[in-house]
Amino acid sequence: MELKDVMKQRREVLSLTQQDIAEMSEVSLATIKDIERGKGNPALNTVNKILDVLGVEIEFRIRRTV
Repeated sequence: MELKDVMKQRREVLSLTQQDIAEMSEVSLATIKDIERGKGNPALNTVNKILDVLGVEIEFRIRRTV
């Protein structure tokens, strides 16, 4: 599942608007809209702020390449 799908689905489950998420995460509304549209390349810190508000954790995986 992509970030945009996770964000939108979780936001709707919590009955929050994009504006609510922007205010609670201190991220611009334009950034929230762009992420949900699959646009842009948000910084990990930005994504972390948003997902923290939504109650979602990020799982990091390091892949070893030869």
